[in-house]
Amino acid sequence: MELGIKNKVALVLGGGGGLGGAIAQALAGEGAKVAVADIQQANAQATVDKITQAGQKAMALQWDLGDLNCIDDKVRQIEAELGPVDILVNNTGGPPPTPAHGQKAELWRTHFDSMVLSVIAITDRVLPGMRERKWGRIITSTSSGVIAPIANLGLSNALRLSLVGWSKTLAREVGRDGITANIVLPGRIATGRITYLDEAKAQREGRPVAEVAAESTASIPVGRYGKPQEYGDMVTFLASERASYITGSVIRVDGGLIASI
Repeated sequence: MELGIKNKVALVLGGGGGLGGAIAQALAGEGAKVAVADIQQANAQATVDKITQAGQKAMALQWDLGDLNCIDDKVRQIEAELGPVDILVNNTGGPPPTPAHGQKAELWRTHFDSMVLSVIAITDRVLPGMRERKWGRIITSTSSGVIAPIANLGLSNALRLSLVGWSKTLAREVGRDGITANIVLPGRIATGRITYLDEAKAQREGRPVAEVAAESTASIPVGRYGKPQEYGDMVTFLASERASYITGSVIRVDGGLIASI
Protein backbone atom coordinates (compact mmCIF):
# COMPACT_ATOMS: atom_id res chain seq x y z
CA MET A 1 0.00 0.00 0.00
CA GLU A 2 1.35 3.41 -0.98
CA LEU A 3 1.02 5.64 2.10
CA GLY A 4 1.70 8.94 0.35
CA ILE A 5 4.30 10.34 2.74
CA LYS A 6 7.41 10.10 0.60
CA ASN A 7 9.54 13.23 1.17
CA LYS A 8 7.23 14.49 3.90
CA VAL A 9 9.16 15.85 6.90
CA ALA A 10 8.48 14.17 10.22
CA LEU A 11 9.58 15.26 13.68
CA VAL A 12 9.62 12.43 16.23
CA LEU A 13 10.04 13.50 19.83
CA GLY A 14 11.67 10.94 22.10
CA GLY A 15 13.03 9.32 18.96
CA GLY A 16 15.98 7.72 20.72
CA GLY A 17 13.82 5.43 22.83
CA GLY A 18 12.13 2.14 22.08
CA LEU A 19 8.80 3.45 20.85
CA GLY A 20 10.17 6.67 19.34
CA GLY A 21 12.95 4.86 17.55
CA ALA A 22 10.53 2.35 16.05
CA ILE A 23 8.23 5.18 14.92
CA ALA A 24 11.11 7.09 13.33
CA GLN A 25 12.32 4.02 11.45
CA ALA A 26 8.83 3.12 10.25
CA LEU A 27 8.24 6.64 8.92
CA ALA A 28 11.62 6.68 7.21
CA GLY A 29 10.86 3.29 5.68
CA GLU A 30 7.92 4.91 3.89
CA GLY A 31 10.14 7.64 2.47
CA ALA A 32 9.65 10.41 5.02
CA LYS A 33 12.58 12.59 6.03
CA VAL A 34 12.83 12.28 9.80
CA ALA A 35 14.12 14.61 12.52
CA VAL A 36 14.87 12.46 15.56
CA ALA A 37 14.78 14.42 18.83
CA ASP A 38 15.89 13.03 22.17
CA ILE A 39 17.24 14.35 25.44
CA GLN A 40 20.31 12.18 24.81
CA GLN A 41 22.19 13.06 21.62
CA ALA A 42 23.75 9.59 21.46
CA ASN A 43 20.34 7.91 21.52
CA ALA A 44 18.98 10.19 18.80
CA GLN A 45 22.07 9.54 16.69
CA ALA A 46 21.75 5.78 17.14
CA THR A 47 18.26 5.92 15.61
CA VAL A 48 19.47 8.18 12.80
CA ASP A 49 22.34 5.77 12.06
CA LYS A 50 19.86 2.92 11.57
CA ILE A 51 17.79 5.09 9.23
CA THR A 52 20.70 6.33 7.15
CA GLN A 53 22.22 2.86 6.91
CA ALA A 54 18.95 1.82 5.25
CA GLY A 55 19.45 4.61 2.69
CA GLN A 56 16.94 7.05 4.11
CA LYS A 57 17.33 10.66 5.27
CA ALA A 58 17.32 11.74 8.91
CA MET A 59 18.91 14.15 11.36
CA ALA A 60 19.53 13.96 15.09
CA LEU A 61 18.66 16.67 17.61
CA GLN A 62 19.54 16.81 21.30
CA TRP A 63 16.33 18.22 22.76
CA ASP A 64 15.33 18.59 26.39
CA LEU A 65 11.55 18.94 26.22
CA GLY A 66 11.54 20.60 29.62
CA ASP A 67 13.32 23.60 28.06
CA LEU A 68 10.49 25.51 26.42
CA ASN A 69 12.77 28.32 25.30
CA CYS A 70 14.62 26.24 22.70
CA ILE A 71 11.61 25.20 20.61
CA ASP A 72 11.89 27.82 17.89
CA ASP A 73 15.63 27.22 17.46
CA LYS A 74 15.19 23.45 17.17
CA VAL A 75 12.38 23.73 14.61
CA ARG A 76 14.43 26.21 12.59
CA GLN A 77 17.26 23.67 12.43
CA ILE A 78 14.85 21.08 11.04
CA GLU A 79 13.44 23.52 8.50
CA ALA A 80 16.94 24.43 7.34
CA GLU A 81 18.11 20.84 6.89
CA LEU A 82 14.98 18.88 5.96
CA GLY A 83 12.18 21.39 5.34
CA PRO A 84 9.02 22.40 7.21
CA VAL A 85 7.45 19.80 9.49
CA ASP A 86 4.49 17.93 7.97
CA ILE A 87 4.19 15.15 10.55
CA LEU A 88 4.63 15.73 14.28
CA VAL A 89 4.86 12.74 16.60
CA ASN A 90 4.54 13.86 20.20
CA ASN A 91 6.22 11.12 22.19
CA THR A 92 7.57 12.08 25.59
CA GLY A 93 9.34 10.18 28.32
CA GLY A 94 7.35 8.95 31.29
CA PRO A 95 7.61 10.24 34.85
CA PRO A 96 8.76 8.03 37.73
CA PRO A 97 6.25 5.66 39.31
CA THR A 98 4.46 7.45 42.18
CA PRO A 99 1.14 7.49 44.00
CA ALA A 100 -1.24 10.26 42.98
CA HIS A 101 -1.12 11.80 46.45
CA GLY A 102 1.69 13.38 48.39
CA GLN A 103 3.84 14.57 45.46
CA LYS A 104 5.51 17.96 45.62
CA ALA A 105 4.13 20.71 43.41
CA GLU A 106 7.55 21.13 41.82
CA LEU A 107 7.54 17.51 40.63
CA TRP A 108 4.12 18.00 39.02
CA ARG A 109 5.31 21.25 37.43
CA THR A 110 8.51 19.73 36.04
CA HIS A 111 6.71 16.88 34.32
CA PHE A 112 3.84 19.07 33.18
CA ASP A 113 6.36 21.23 31.32
CA SER A 114 8.14 18.28 29.66
CA MET A 115 5.13 16.04 29.00
CA VAL A 116 2.25 18.44 28.32
CA LEU A 117 3.24 22.05 27.79
CA SER A 118 6.15 21.10 25.50
CA VAL A 119 3.78 19.08 23.28
CA ILE A 120 1.34 21.96 23.04
CA ALA A 121 4.06 24.55 22.37
CA ILE A 122 5.85 22.48 19.70
CA THR A 123 2.53 21.79 17.98
CA ASP A 124 1.72 25.50 18.03
CA ARG A 125 5.11 26.19 16.42
CA VAL A 126 4.63 23.87 13.44
CA LEU A 127 0.86 24.21 13.01
CA PRO A 128 0.82 27.50 11.03
CA GLY A 129 2.94 25.94 8.29
CA MET A 130 0.72 22.88 8.13
CA ARG A 131 -2.35 25.10 7.79
CA GLU A 132 -0.71 27.10 5.04
CA ARG A 133 0.14 23.92 3.11
CA LYS A 134 -3.29 22.41 3.86
CA TRP A 135 -1.74 19.15 5.09
CA GLY A 136 -0.50 17.92 8.42
CA ARG A 137 -0.50 15.09 10.94
CA ILE A 138 -0.28 15.53 14.71
CA ILE A 139 0.01 12.21 16.50
CA THR A 140 0.40 12.10 20.26
CA SER A 141 1.52 8.96 22.08
CA THR A 142 0.20 8.68 25.61
CA SER A 143 -0.53 5.57 27.72
CA SER A 144 -3.25 3.02 28.35
CA GLY A 145 -3.50 4.73 31.75
CA VAL A 146 -5.64 7.47 30.21
CA ILE A 147 -8.46 4.91 29.85
CA ALA A 148 -7.74 2.59 32.77
CA PRO A 149 -5.47 4.35 35.29
CA ILE A 150 -2.45 2.26 36.19
CA ALA A 151 -1.62 1.72 39.85
CA ASN A 152 1.35 3.74 41.14
CA LEU A 153 1.55 5.84 37.96
CA GLY A 154 -0.30 8.83 39.39
CA LEU A 155 1.71 11.48 37.56
CA SER A 156 1.49 9.71 34.22
CA ASN A 157 -2.24 8.95 34.49
CA ALA A 158 -3.10 12.56 35.24
CA LEU A 159 -0.74 14.41 32.91
CA ARG A 160 -1.21 12.21 29.85
CA LEU A 161 -4.99 12.40 30.19
CA SER A 162 -4.83 16.18 29.70
CA LEU A 163 -3.33 15.58 26.25
CA VAL A 164 -6.36 13.55 25.21
CA GLY A 165 -8.71 16.50 25.81
CA TRP A 166 -6.29 18.85 24.08
CA SER A 167 -5.91 16.63 20.99
CA LYS A 168 -9.65 16.07 20.60
CA THR A 169 -10.29 19.81 20.79
CA LEU A 170 -7.48 20.53 18.34
CA ALA A 171 -8.81 18.00 15.83
CA ARG A 172 -12.07 19.94 15.56
CA GLU A 173 -10.20 23.23 15.09
CA VAL A 174 -7.89 22.15 12.25
CA GLY A 175 -9.84 19.46 10.39
CA ARG A 176 -10.87 21.74 7.53
CA ASP A 177 -7.21 22.63 6.98
CA GLY A 178 -6.31 19.08 5.96
CA ILE A 179 -4.75 18.36 9.34
CA THR A 180 -5.54 15.39 11.56
CA ALA A 181 -4.86 15.04 15.28
CA ASN A 182 -4.98 11.64 16.95
CA ILE A 183 -3.96 9.93 20.17
CA VAL A 184 -2.25 6.53 20.19
CA LEU A 185 -2.16 4.42 23.35
CA PRO A 186 0.55 1.81 23.84
CA GLY A 187 -0.27 -1.15 26.02
CA ARG A 188 2.65 -3.21 27.22
CA ILE A 189 5.16 -2.84 24.43
CA ALA A 190 8.55 -4.51 24.92
CA THR A 191 10.71 -1.44 25.53
CA GLY A 192 13.10 -0.27 28.22
CA ARG A 193 10.26 1.65 29.87
CA ILE A 194 8.22 -1.52 30.40
CA THR A 195 11.27 -3.36 31.72
CA TYR A 196 11.83 -0.50 34.16
CA LEU A 197 8.21 -0.58 35.34
CA ASP A 198 8.28 -4.36 35.78
CA GLU A 199 11.51 -4.09 37.79
CA ALA A 200 10.08 -1.28 39.95
CA LYS A 201 6.95 -3.34 40.70
CA ALA A 202 9.02 -6.40 41.53
CA GLN A 203 11.12 -4.37 43.94
CA ARG A 204 8.07 -2.83 45.65
CA GLU A 205 6.40 -6.20 46.08
CA GLY A 206 9.49 -8.24 46.86
CA ARG A 207 8.98 -10.62 43.95
CA PRO A 208 11.17 -11.83 41.09
CA VAL A 209 11.00 -9.70 37.95
CA ALA A 210 10.26 -12.80 35.86
CA GLU A 211 7.18 -13.49 37.98
CA VAL A 212 5.90 -9.94 37.56
CA ALA A 213 6.49 -10.05 33.79
CA ALA A 214 4.75 -13.43 33.49
CA GLU A 215 1.75 -12.12 35.43
CA SER A 216 1.63 -9.05 33.22
CA THR A 217 1.82 -11.11 30.04
CA ALA A 218 -0.96 -13.39 31.24
CA SER A 219 -3.32 -10.39 31.45
CA ILE A 220 -2.92 -9.63 27.73
CA PRO A 221 -5.37 -11.49 25.46
CA VAL A 222 -2.80 -12.09 22.71
CA GLY A 223 -0.44 -13.55 25.33
CA ARG A 224 2.65 -11.41 24.78
CA TYR A 225 4.10 -7.94 24.98
CA GLY A 226 3.87 -5.90 21.80
CA LYS A 227 6.77 -5.29 19.47
CA PRO A 228 7.96 -1.67 19.08
CA GLN A 229 7.71 -1.98 15.29
CA GLU A 230 4.02 -2.90 15.59
CA TYR A 231 3.44 0.38 17.38
CA GLY A 232 5.57 2.26 14.85
CA ASP A 233 3.52 0.82 12.00
CA MET A 234 0.25 2.10 13.48
CA VAL A 235 1.65 5.59 13.98
CA THR A 236 2.98 5.57 10.43
CA PHE A 237 -0.42 4.63 9.05
CA LEU A 238 -2.02 7.51 10.96
CA ALA A 239 0.62 9.81 9.47
CA SER A 240 -0.27 8.69 5.97
CA GLU A 241 -2.46 10.06 3.24
CA ARG A 242 -4.58 6.92 3.60
CA ALA A 243 -5.62 7.99 7.12
CA SER A 244 -6.93 11.40 6.08
CA TYR A 245 -10.43 10.65 7.45
CA ILE A 246 -9.23 9.54 10.88
CA THR A 247 -9.04 12.42 13.33
CA GLY A 248 -9.99 13.14 16.92
CA SER A 249 -9.54 9.46 17.66
CA VAL A 250 -7.93 7.51 20.48
CA ILE A 251 -6.41 4.32 19.09
CA ARG A 252 -5.21 1.45 21.25
CA VAL A 253 -2.22 -0.70 20.38
CA ASP A 254 -2.47 -3.01 23.37
CA GLY A 255 -3.09 -6.61 22.32
CA GLY A 256 -6.58 -6.32 23.81
CA LEU A 257 -5.23 -5.46 27.28
CA ILE A 258 -7.69 -2.66 28.13
CA ALA A 259 -10.86 -4.41 29.20
CA SER A 260 -13.27 -1.52 28.72
CA ILE A 261 -15.13 -0.77 25.50
